[in-house]
Amino acid sequence: MSEELKTDVIVSNPLGLHARPAAMIAKLAMKAHGDIWLSMGGETVDASSIIDILSLACTDGARITLKAESQSDIETLKEIRLLFEKGFNE
Repeated sequence: MSEELKTDVIVSNPLGLHARPAAMIAKLAMKAHGDIWLSMGGETVDASSIIDILSLACTDGARITLKAESQSDIETLKEIRLLFEKGFNE
C-alpha cells in the first residue's frame, strides 16, 4: 500500500464480515489517532463500531474501501488491510 489515506480490500472470508472479524477491525480502529472509515456500496461507517461494520452486511468477495483521516494512521490501515488479506485467520 502506498502512503495514501485509503485502500481497497476484498472480504476473503466465507462467512463475510461477521461479529468476530468486525471486532478485530474495531479493536485496531480504536487505536487510531483519527477516524477510520469503511465504505461499501455508497455507505460509509465508523470502523471503530462493531455494529456499524455489521450494518454493511459484507459477504465473501465484497470490495470495501478503508479510509483514514490522519496521516499518522497509515500503519493502522495496513494492519486492518492485513486482517482482510489473511481472511481474519478463519
